[in-house]
Amino acid sequence: MPVSNEKTKPLRNQPPYTNVEALLLHLKKQFESLSPQFRLGAKYLLDNPREVPVRSMRKIATDAQVRPITLIRLARLLGFEGWQDLRECFVNGFNENATQLSSRARKLLSEPGSDRLLAAMLDAQRKNLMALSRQEAGLLGKAAALINAAPNVHVAGFRSSYPIAFSFYYLYRLFRSSVHLIEGAAGTLELELRPLEPGDSVLMVSYEPYSQEILRVAEIAHDSGCTLIALTDSLVSPIALKADCSLLFSASSPSFFPSTASALALVEILIAHLLAEKGEEAIRAITRTEGQLHETGAYLRKKS
Repeated sequence: MPVSNEKTKPLRNQPPYTNVEALLLHLKKQFESLSPQFRLGAKYLLDNPREVPVRSMRKIATDAQVRPITLIRLARLLGFEGWQDLRECFVNGFNENATQLSSRARKLLSEPGSDRLLAAMLDAQRKNLMALSRQEAGLLGKAAALINAAPNVHVAGFRSSYPIAFSFYYLYRLFRSSVHLIEGAAGTLELELRPLEPGDSVLMVSYEPYSQEILRVAEIAHDSGCTLIALTDSLVSPIALKADCSLLFSASSPSFFPSTASALALVEILIAHLLAEKGEEAIRAITRTEGQLHETGAYLRKKS
């Protein structure tokens, strides 16, 4: 469709978005209703949100394969005066989460008091766990159904997200053998992604700051025709924007490093859903696995 024929009637009657997460969510929902040229621009925004604050409009237009005027009209379609106002929305949104670990550690040292820190940590963990109850209705069931329906399930999480991914892999492996852990050790990530097949399910775990490896997994899994499930801290995280289903957890913490407590709790909840869906088949598999572990001496025997 020629650029001159693009409709620029705003998608919404309210003032422009000031929250980048709300903006990207709305854009994702409206994506199919956009013109072909607007879709190219919107796809770039959805796939590369962190590039918007740091790149020029012309460079973004070149990479998105549209004319600069298309991006301006897309901004107006979204209710902004122009591209610069839309860009400011992205700048403000990502600056909010730009606090470095070193700055948080320094702040922690300036506020001594073990009792106060303990109380703050426990309060933060409580709030993070309670936030899981606000998960959108039906999402856990949807994620479990997508995973159970796949012939193979691949699990990925890197750096501090690795223990979360491994926990899911370990627990699910107790009653399903076709579960595979993507580790990327010694530069083998590309090799581990080769077996991905259309219809497979890929469960990805990541939170701010997001790793390059997890985005690579998301891209290859998407291109391979896999179903993507994201366990993440934002609906507009790089993996959530590519996922078929996203489950959210909060990593907020008064300490210098994000908390993984609610993410691990989310894994346990999802595993319970998967077990419930499989029913007796899963119980039989766990019984066999448990028996094998005891027979091979994996666990210490209780003294008689």
